[in-house]
Amino acid sequence: MTWNLHGTTVNDGDLAQLVGLRHKSFIVRIKQGGELQTHRGIVRFDDIIGKPWGSRVRSHLGNPFYVLQPALGDLLKELPRNTQILYPKDIGFILIQMGIGEGQVVLEAGTGSGSLTSAMAFAVGNSGKVITYEAREEMQKLARKNISRLGLEDRVEFKLRELTAEQGFDEEGVDALFLDLPNPYDYIHHARSALKLGGFFGSILPTANQVSRLLLALRQFDFAFVDVCEVLLRYYKPEPERFRPVDRMVAHTGFLIFARPVLLENTNDSIDDLEEGGEEDIED
Repeated sequence: MTWNLHGTTVNDGDLAQLVGLRHKSFIVRIKQGGELQTHRGIVRFDDIIGKPWGSRVRSHLGNPFYVLQPALGDLLKELPRNTQILYPKDIGFILIQMGIGEGQVVLEAGTGSGSLTSAMAFAVGNSGKVITYEAREEMQKLARKNISRLGLEDRVEFKLRELTAEQGFDEEGVDALFLDLPNPYDYIHHARSALKLGGFFGSILPTANQVSRLLLALRQFDFAFVDVCEVLLRYYKPEPERFRPVDRMVAHTGFLIFARPVLLENTNDSIDDLEEGGEEDIED
């Protein structure tokens, strides 16, 4: 067993989240005879197996830990990584904004450590597929390991290849495509060829000048309904008598860019359609 979100009790082989004092948490695989060693004591897995999720167990020092089924965001934050991964706040918005769900075929370039790949594989279900391109073999190996840990490897097809100006994607007519590359503007013509008309395009970039170059490329290759945004996340202290924001927040992690490939007639009216967009037009 791997990541179990359906059962009511902890089984041998399950991934579990052990949450201790001050909400310090550990993601572990429960195995008979195994244990977790922490500075608050040793938690023996034989004391956990068979208990209902949400139960409290104690370490050999008497410190409490709650046994929970880990959410996808918890797992993604704990993934081993060689590079910066996408934050759950961005991943969640990407999945919703790009309509990624059951049965879809999704294309990705820039697998990295596999955080977004994992989330997309979870979203497309058993009837969907994620095809992900990565140029670095060591990164692809790490991503394969991370995705296998979640039991999602059957939903992902890995391709070890770099995109070039001449050679793009092998696929055509996919439902959605995400570019997690430093220079996505160089591959928009490939994205256009791989996506079905009206499909979903997305990308993430750290700086404004990169976004400007991408916007020009999207317009050049007849992408419309372009949105650029960022997601800011602020937590609050959950104390009734002193409810207030926490001292830190997860602010700018990247600009998110979304667009749709459309079929345009070669007229001035059609070209004008590409010049304006964004959620502000919907609000009016």
